Amino acid sequence: MEFGGNYLFSAPRARVWQALNDAQVLKAAIPGCSRIEWTGESSLEVEITVNFGLIKPTFTGDLTLSNVSPAERYTLSGKGRGGMLGMAQGSADISISDAAEGTNLRFTATGGADGGIMKLGKALIGNSAQKVIDGFFERFGAAMGVEVRAL
Repeated sequence: MEFGGNYLFSAPRARVWQALNDAQVLKAAIPGCSRIEWTGESSLEVEITVNFGLIKPTFTGDLTLSNVSPAERYTLSGKGRGGMLGMAQGSADISISDAAEGTNLRFTATGGADGGIMKLGKALIGNSAQKVIDGFFERFGAAMGVEVRAL
């Protein structure tokens, strides 16, 4: 599955970059996130409960940042373990740049799953993933105290 988006933040690029790397802001922004913490210079550990409707599995996982160019871009890759439901994995390329009204954030992401998660159906997972992404940016802006607008 592939996803993407383009968002305008009413904040300077340095502030958006700082928020993208702040575990507390991320925890507030990620729906269902009960724990996120830095475990190394470029790695985080996370615990998230995902609402797939009838089923709400809790995933524990590891996130890794690569291709980091401070205040410009990075790649965020992760794998989540959902117990009997199997594994989910994904990767997102995130870039930020100056815009007339603040900061433009672009991302492209791919993700997939195996085991019981796939039995739920790609459409349900795709819809849930898009809701998670939309919810993330709404909550991310709120956690920063700035306006975020999809472009």
